[in-house]
Amino acid sequence: MSSLKLFYTKNGVTEVRPRLAESEADLQVLVERAMEAMLGVRFLASEYSTGPVHGGRIDSMGLDENGAPVIVEYKRSTDPGVLSQGLFYMAWLMDHRTEFQALVRERLGMAEASQVLWNAPRLICVAGDFTRYDLHAVREHRRSIDLVRYRLYGDDHIALETVASVAGQAKATPRSCRIRHGAAEPARRAAGAMAQLTAVVDEVLLGLGEDVSKVERKQYDAYQRLRNFACVTRRQDRLLAYLKAPPAAVELVPGFTRDVTGLGHHGTGDLEVQLRSERDVERAIDLFRLSYAVA
Repeated sequence: MSSLKLFYTKNGVTEVRPRLAESEADLQVLVERAMEAMLGVRFLASEYSTGPVHGGRIDSMGLDENGAPVIVEYKRSTDPGVLSQGLFYMAWLMDHRTEFQALVRERLGMAEASQVLWNAPRLICVAGDFTRYDLHAVREHRRSIDLVRYRLYGDDHIALETVASVAGQAKATPRSCRIRHGAAEPARRAAGAMAQLTAVVDEVLLGLGEDVSKVERKQYDAYQRLRNFACVTRRQDRLLAYLKAPPAAVELVPGFTRDVTGLGHHGTGDLEVQLRSERDVERAIDLFRLSYAVA
């Protein structure tokens, strides 16, 4: 159990005691109402029936920031069956892709349905706590799984803490850089330099914490905890990193950082960082850490 203590400091100091929800349904309703803000997942359906043969109901289904299908299972307190139940539904989901895509098309439109990322489905378990067997077992599975502990404080606050996060063993999308047979040597050197810069950024972002996972999309690579904190796209002469760090909290530097709030771009995040060299990566490390903390 978390050792975090919360105090109310107006008119003295009073400890706000943590508590569990009155029922699993109360917890589910609370999260579903703000699923995108809390989990970075767009809500699709509640208590989704898996049919008479399978005989189950998935607590919540959604689509994450990168277009990956998400199953969310809730337990009011500690339940040793939460992981097994979630994986049971995950197996159903992978066998019913057409049905899921029809749901996405109905709720979010054709464009979203056509871009569902099936190589990175996720299971998020939200519970009062988890057993040590859960914490061990989650690392033995090939799926992307997040175990999230919750606590309620007073009447208006909920705390979410990721206690375990494992990235699925998705196939990496092969990258290719085609250079015509007669291309000049400078072009080859530039391609090699960009590949090296990409590797450096990848190492830095993955090294920010054990809970960081990487999702590769055609247009960008996303680095996430429970939510994305960085999305990296590749240009001919630079990398563009889009971070969740708030632009208003950063001193913007022309040619290096830019506020792209409201501007269209691949991935998520309102702070753009332009990376042309390893020196730029060093300059950006504090911004990466800030974005990691925000996520």
